[in-house]
Amino acid sequence: MLGRIVTSALFAGFAAGLIAALLQLALVQPVLLEAEQFETGARTLVETGTQDPAGPAVHEHGHDHGAAAHSHGTGGDTRIGGIAPLRDGLSVLFSIVVYTGYAFFLVAAMAVAADRGVAVTARRGILWGLAGYVAFQLAPAVGLPPEVPGSVSADLAARQIWWIGTTLATALGLALIAFGRDRTAWGAAIVLLAAPHVIGAPQADGFGGVVPAELAGAFASRALGVGMAVWAALGLACGYFWQREGAARQHPRTA
Repeated sequence: MLGRIVTSALFAGFAAGLIAALLQLALVQPVLLEAEQFETGARTLVETGTQDPAGPAVHEHGHDHGAAAHSHGTGGDTRIGGIAPLRDGLSVLFSIVVYTGYAFFLVAAMAVAADRGVAVTARRGILWGLAGYVAFQLAPAVGLPPEVPGSVSADLAARQIWWIGTTLATALGLALIAFGRDRTAWGAAIVLLAAPHVIGAPQADGFGGVVPAELAGAFASRALGVGMAVWAALGLACGYFWQREGAARQHPRTA
């Protein structure tokens, strides 16, 4: 059983991590790099008496600071043809590590369910993946949406505690909905799903930040959209490899 979990999680996590990295580099990172221009002061919003229909007035310093020219937090990183090899390579590696970790959680949950007679397939794995997306990304984002650099935030430790509590409560609530057999379980699920949001996420004392709202909104929506696609792919891969590994162990090849 342990070998089946490890093998399935490693293969699924690697595949989902690559998909996540490609989607993030194509859809999320351009917005992130643009936001970093405002965070560092390379570009600033200029308040004027009139509003440009095309968007907020933006001031650019006299020297070129295009989105491809700046890299945040990767000392010495330079861009070649719009690509930062070090930063982008680390992004790919980080995505693979993170989604491999998620895969272990997902496959372990599948193993527990399979041990209780629940059929785990690639198609049903998509539902498992979407449940993971709700627990790890969507539900926490209701109180703490994805933030671009330069945003005003509440205390980091308080946000982390709320995020962990929300993730655990949501995951348990979804499990009770899926596998609960009576109204008591479903009622407890509703309480668990609602409790973190009734308590409320830690919030900053006021509004502020140097990044335009349009960029912040684009970053949040793209991050959540990419997350949903990758979690669905992760669930599909976990279900597929779990099913395949089970079949291989039941019918081992003979020389």
